[in-house]
Amino acid sequence: MILFWLKEAFKLIARSKFSFLLALTSITLSVILITISVFIIRVSNHFEDQLKSNIVISVFIKDTITNNEIENIKTELSQLRYLSSYEFITKDKATEIFIKETGEDFRKILDYNPLPASFNLKLKNEYAIRDSIKKVIKNLSGYQWSDEVIFRQDFYQKILNYIDQAKVYVFALTGLIFLVSLYLVYSTVRLILNSKYSELETMKFVGAKLSTIKMPIILNSALTGFLSGLIALGIIWALYFYVKDFLITIDTVFPNKIEFIVVLLALGPIIGITVTVLSLRKISLKI
Repeated sequence: MILFWLKEAFKLIARSKFSFLLALTSITLSVILITISVFIIRVSNHFEDQLKSNIVISVFIKDTITNNEIENIKTELSQLRYLSSYEFITKDKATEIFIKETGEDFRKILDYNPLPASFNLKLKNEYAIRDSIKKVIKNLSGYQWSDEVIFRQDFYQKILNYIDQAKVYVFALTGLIFLVSLYLVYSTVRLILNSKYSELETMKFVGAKLSTIKMPIILNSALTGFLSGLIALGIIWALYFYVKDFLITIDTVFPNKIEFIVVLLALGPIIGITVTVLSLRKISLKI
């Protein structure tokens, strides 16, 4: 029976070349557009993670703190669950950074170093959100050795907000693309069914089972979807090699290429089979 279904599925391609090409084009475009949308979402997530991992909170320490106390502070910071790393900036290093950034050397005027020592703290990604950052700043401000806590909240928050808004738009666009894709494939399947109306009625009349009527069409859509996935994979791979020198590498966004390829190849058949099953739901053995 399976061989019969497969033969009929291939016959559908031979008899309905235009419908097959239309379905192939529709599903291929659907797969490409959905993959691009997912890629954009993954890229935005990657940049968000990179940004969060580079958020720095500077904690200036009081001048009265001794070297022994600084070592105790380092031990204390290493035990904080929300920190991924910290860097101690001595007064001398703070002077070097100030001169490098401003080009002004206050040592020519002052005979002492007015810049305080500090700790630059980096948060773990899960704590690099507005509410958690506020709690972290409040916590750090409560230490006796802490003189002032500095964080460029507005700058980072604006970028994170822009990323979140962009992801919302991309999600909405992906949803719209998916719905349009389903409609295109649905319309194509309906065209195939309309072109086979007389044949389907004849099959009903001679007592064919419902599975005998539906399965060749479903297998046809699965085959069309798989071919669409192959074509989409070829196009996307070609685009990747063309723009890889200008964009973030796919290794960063999709570290597991095998998984990416399998999902991409499965997307076409899933779209084709889902829409075909929905299109065939009204077909019955009633004449």
